[in-house]
Amino acid sequence: MSDWGPVFISVVLFILLSPGLMFQIPGKSKVVEFGNFQTSGISILIHALIFFALIAIFLLAVGLHMYIGTS
Repeated sequence: MSDWGPVFISVVLFILLSPGLMFQIPGKSKVVEFGNFQTSGISILIHALIFFALIAIFLLAVGLHMYIGTS
């Protein structure tokens, strides 16, 4: 059986935390902007730190595992 938990959580967080897709921290004119499809270097850094923190929480602290077995 394969552990698909890290793969699934990484893909979902990568999509949700892509800067400018759903939200951007910091935005061009506000602290948080939603759905502007733009990005900057500092927002990429902030989103990468948030991604790393959430991955560490979900995979190391919580220990999320998803096993898919074939019969």
